Amino acid sequence: MAEPQSVGRLALRVEGDWWVAYHAAGGTMEGAVPLGSIAMAAVAGNPARKAGFLALMQEVLADRVEQETGLRPQFTVPARAPEHERSGRA
Repeated sequence: MAEPQSVGRLALRVEGDWWVAYHAAGGTMEGAVPLGSIAMAAVAGNPARKAGFLALMQEVLADRVEQETGLRPQFTVPARAPEHERSGRA
């Protein structure tokens, strides 16, 4: 079986009043493609809604990667963004 290869990552960033999902390269946001967004007011304090948005964006990214490569990606355990990408909001 071939070794898994990275096809980028799902990056989620708080931008003003919005939580925005991007398809980003491994360690950078340069050239990242926006996938979707949701108002922070809709997910703040609502773990189920926050998890729902995350799951939806994973599916959107998986569809995108599958269309480009013919293979559906598997997601690993989420990791915190590099310090230089963090907005200071959790």
